[in-house]
Amino acid sequence: MLGRTYESQRCSVARTLELVGERWTLLIIRDAFLGVRRFGDFADRLGVARNVLQDRLERLVEAGILERVPYQERPLRHEYRLTEMGRDLWPSIVALLQFGDKHLVANEGVPMLLLHRDCGGEMDERRVCRTCGKPIELRDVEPVPGPGGAKMPAAA
Repeated sequence: MLGRTYESQRCSVARTLELVGERWTLLIIRDAFLGVRRFGDFADRLGVARNVLQDRLERLVEAGILERVPYQERPLRHEYRLTEMGRDLWPSIVALLQFGDKHLVANEGVPMLLLHRDCGGEMDERRVCRTCGKPIELRDVEPVPGPGGAKMPAAA
């Protein structure tokens, strides 16, 4: 039986779960991929208690997944941006989204579509454009509301 942490596990999946395996953490990372950067915007979109959000953001910064960057001097305010390490989680977030779309979406349709910026084609399960056949990287994707009507964040 697993304990409360996975520190004794010699497994990369377990080690990654130590960083991102908590519910709010994955949703914060998802929203960061969607362009959310500011504390208040995370709080509004997620509906998470502010102390929980602060704790998760601090952990993500300590782990190197997010970085705090000042965007205002008086008063000093910061935003949270994905680091290279954080951006490397994109395929995992996409896989979770696609799993949910395939197995957990009811009749209302998928909440969000990931489209290829170049041609507008939809991304397939291999992260390839269904229209032009090009591989799609993070910078190539445009998230748009699907038939299930996901609320998209305002541009930061």
